Amino acid sequence: MMVDKRSLIMKISFNLLAGFILMCCLPAGVVAQNDSARTESLTLEQCIAYALKNQPAVNQAKVGIGIAKTTNAINLSGWLPQVNAGATATHYNTLPTTFISDSAGPPLPTHTGIVNTIVPQFSASQTIFNPQLLYAAHSARLYVKEAEQITDSAKINAVATVSKAFYNLLLTLEQINVLKEDTARLDRNVMDTYHQFVGGIVDETDYEEAIITLNNSLVQLKQQIENVAPNYATLKQLMGYPPEKQFNVAFDTLQMMQEIMFDTAQKLDYENRIEYKLVKTFKELQHQQTTYYDLAFLPTASVYYNYYYEYENNTSAGILDKAYPYSYFGLSLNIPLFTGFARLENIHKSRLQEDILNWQQVNVKSQIFTDYNTALANYKSNLYNWRLMDDNRTRAKNVYRIVSLQYKEGIVAYLNMIVAESNLIASEIGYTNALFQLLSSKIDVQKAMGVIPYNQ
Repeated sequence: MMVDKRSLIMKISFNLLAGFILMCCLPAGVVAQNDSARTESLTLEQCIAYALKNQPAVNQAKVGIGIAKTTNAINLSGWLPQVNAGATATHYNTLPTTFISDSAGPPLPTHTGIVNTIVPQFSASQTIFNPQLLYAAHSARLYVKEAEQITDSAKINAVATVSKAFYNLLLTLEQINVLKEDTARLDRNVMDTYHQFVGGIVDETDYEEAIITLNNSLVQLKQQIENVAPNYATLKQLMGYPPEKQFNVAFDTLQMMQEIMFDTAQKLDYENRIEYKLVKTFKELQHQQTTYYDLAFLPTASVYYNYYYEYENNTSAGILDKAYPYSYFGLSLNIPLFTGFARLENIHKSRLQEDILNWQQVNVKSQIFTDYNTALANYKSNLYNWRLMDDNRTRAKNVYRIVSLQYKEGIVAYLNMIVAESNLIASEIGYTNALFQLLSSKIDVQKAMGVIPYNQ
């Protein structure tokens, strides 16, 4: 049964209009990748450099280094002289009573002292030896080292997550490009099928199938376009980039292809992993704690000096008329003879905590080994998959070209065109997925081996 040609033309016009509107609605990151005059364009290296300077987690870790250094300064301040000044003011409502012996009779009660007293005072002390201060001095560098390693860990995570988010965004953009080409190709197929249908070469079902295939491609294209905004939002968040500002991603396909290869013959060195370094630092700190408890039996020694400038008078008006200064210095020594076995129990506890860290080091080493083997296996699998997908894409393009010519000559049915087109789009999407999965898996291998460059 023949269909109304006017209806067919309206359908074609509708699909063309839908495709045009869809292209016009593409986000700026899709249609203006190289429009640097309007929007800033950032490469992966620039995104990473921005993240290392602006990501909140990295900056929080950097602040941690400052906190560690300041804490050390506080803990070590006890080695410096401690100087204090103060004053006391005393008024007696009733003077104290004392008894003065009298050889002629019993002791006589007598009020002694001055009604009003003001005593400004100055005191200074200097620690000679203190086990706690000795522990603070030995562990200071370890606390800074720990904070620096935590910062390195934050930087490594920033590089890895930003790289993966960047690749994920590129994957979406590349899929959009593939689907745009597919939609344009299907749009031409619709026009060709329409003319063949009008000419009586094919029947109505071929034309309807062409429209169905085009609509399906438009739906996929629309889905990927909508994915661009959340992918950009994720990348901005990981970079610490202002949400209200916009940027495009810039990339060199040739350079990207050169960066997919990784020397899988490299041996795993546990010392390169920041997690392993951190555990070793934790162990050093805990050992310093044990040493402190071992030495806690040593005495605390310090010297001190006190100076008093005492004003005394029975009337408030003349309190500052005359002063009676005095001063003294001395040596203070405190020896902990018995503390209820607290020191011994602290030693035992600290050694048990060292045991926990020893087992933690074993567990971290095992986890690193698992991470490395898993990441390496994924990389090798993705590399193999990428090569096959590249071969499939080349073959699918050739098959589609041949089937398209055969269909135009009326040699094969439109079903063959649908199959060839489906295989072509599947191979192109599969190749794009395989490429970016390979790039992401390379990041995982570098992270597992502890060789991600992060000091920029």
